Amino acid sequence: MKKNITITLESGQKITCPSQTLVGELLHEPNDPVSGLPYLGALVNNELVTFAYTLDIDATVRFVTMATPGGMQIYIRSLSFVLAKAVKDLHPEAQFSVEHALGPGLYCEFEVNGQRGMTPAQAEALEAHIRDLVTTNRPILRQRISYAAAIEQFTRNGQMDKVSLLRFTNTPKIVTYVCENFSDMSTGPMARSCGPLRYFKIIPYQTGFVLQMPTVDTAPNVPEFKPVTVLAETFKEYNRWGRILNVNTVGRLNEIIAADEIHDFVKVAEALHEKKIAAIADQIAATPTVKWILIAGPSSSGKTTFAKRLAIQLRVNGLRPVTLGTDDYFVDREHTPRTPTGEYDFEHLQAVDVETLNRDLADLDAGREIKLPTFDFQSGARTYKGRTMRLAEDQVVVLEGIHSLNPALTPAIPEGRKFHIYISALTQLNLDNNNRIPTTDNRLLRRLVRDHRYRGHSATRTLEMWPNVGRGERTWIFPFQEEADAVFNSALDYELAILSVLARPLLSEIKPNQPIYAEARRMLEFLSHFLPLAADVPPPTSIIREFVGGSAFEY
Repeated sequence: MKKNITITLESGQKITCPSQTLVGELLHEPNDPVSGLPYLGALVNNELVTFAYTLDIDATVRFVTMATPGGMQIYIRSLSFVLAKAVKDLHPEAQFSVEHALGPGLYCEFEVNGQRGMTPAQAEALEAHIRDLVTTNRPILRQRISYAAAIEQFTRNGQMDKVSLLRFTNTPKIVTYVCENFSDMSTGPMARSCGPLRYFKIIPYQTGFVLQMPTVDTAPNVPEFKPVTVLAETFKEYNRWGRILNVNTVGRLNEIIAADEIHDFVKVAEALHEKKIAAIADQIAATPTVKWILIAGPSSSGKTTFAKRLAIQLRVNGLRPVTLGTDDYFVDREHTPRTPTGEYDFEHLQAVDVETLNRDLADLDAGREIKLPTFDFQSGARTYKGRTMRLAEDQVVVLEGIHSLNPALTPAIPEGRKFHIYISALTQLNLDNNNRIPTTDNRLLRRLVRDHRYRGHSATRTLEMWPNVGRGERTWIFPFQEEADAVFNSALDYELAILSVLARPLLSEIKPNQPIYAEARRMLEFLSHFLPLAADVPPPTSIIREFVGGSAFEY
């Protein structure tokens, strides 16, 4: 006889139901009554699950739509799955892979019969086929099969990227999702059918296409596609690096680690970084009018180490770089803008005393001496301690800060005197051809490890702060990417194998009674696919050392 359990809904309503009830059986309406958006899954005791999840203990249940982070993860994952099925249906011989985020969309590589790229007619047919799957609401079934059956199935279907990934796991049962004759693994819960996946566009772009989707903030509206040329070219360059290194999936990286070939791999990866930094320094040195090197990028992109390595290469070119920090030009705490929730918004442009900064920049540019301020973070006030600066003819200034690419930060400096550099960690590594690793996860793991090591922050605190960090980046950093004269991708294909070792114990401290638990579980799941790599493998000048320790540079 089944026992009864008590389910508490988001509204506070309590329901008594038999043990082994499926989450989906609690749902009486398919859409949220306020937003009208379809429900995609649920948070059960803060764990993100499918509607097929079995309830066997008392639980709190909150259904999620694409207007929530968890719901959007399900939406992107499910639509990517249906996209892969549709490509297989229409072009069974095609070479297809989901590559990386591009704005609110996913850039996908597509090649058929030796022709790279997607024609408008092919895009129209692909979109129509997906919409047919949506209109007819084809089911997406979750199943668990034996390890041997999974290997046999993926080998038979020619999906060797998945076989490679499974080679380094000993899980007796593998979760796959099936829609008609197509099956695939997934990094987390998916929708139970194609019906809710109706908000998207297929846009031909470069050597593939973009799957354009809503964001949490715009749902269900699909934003207009805006080409991000600088970012796209950076990914293209990094993919070339991936071909040089002969790795583009986690399974392939694991093979290199298992074969004890990782040390040579690391040397080549680091050499590619150094070559790119040297090329940027050469580009700056070849432009005599440049006096100001402005570096911007999102959190944990490695700006500090990059700036130090760039300074070395600038000296090789006969230049003498000096640094100037925008943090010392913060307005006094009482004048700092606040967020809508009343917290100090240190990422707002008006958190910087732009007027004083530009007066000093103009004086320096004209060869005059300035008094350097120092911001006291404890008192929240700017002070002067007798430090001065004057630029010599062969000196250039490196100005690092989140607003550095925003023209509103440095209007006193003529554009011809400035060189803009955008830096981010844009991983090209995927779990397999259809399951990507979000680029933000790379930076989040860096920050998680760094903040614990150097700032004593728990994983809970870092994960709770991350959404606010992301909002600031979307407002103050990403809109100015196209201002860059050069872009540096600080991601290293091997670094996630190191970060996984250091991050997993921190993420495991987050328990089911914490709201951030679902995010911790998601990250632990994808990190479980990496073979471990010791933190002492990278050279001391590596950018990853800024986060894991042992750097040759002082910070």
